[in-house]
Amino acid sequence: MGLILLEALLALVLLVVIVWWTMFSGRKGGELPREETAAHDAPDDGEPPRRP
Repeated sequence: MGLILLEALLALVLLVVIVWWTMFSGRKGGELPREETAAHDAPDDGEPPRRP
């Protein structure tokens, strides 16, 4: 019984570590502001985007 609880505790700790790693391993300054990302992704040819 104790071995099952130890294994469950280890799985929980591993889950917490994985979630912590994925949440806080991004950019050092956080995400880019919304305006900069939209301007960065837009084409810079002066034409409005075309619809398919």
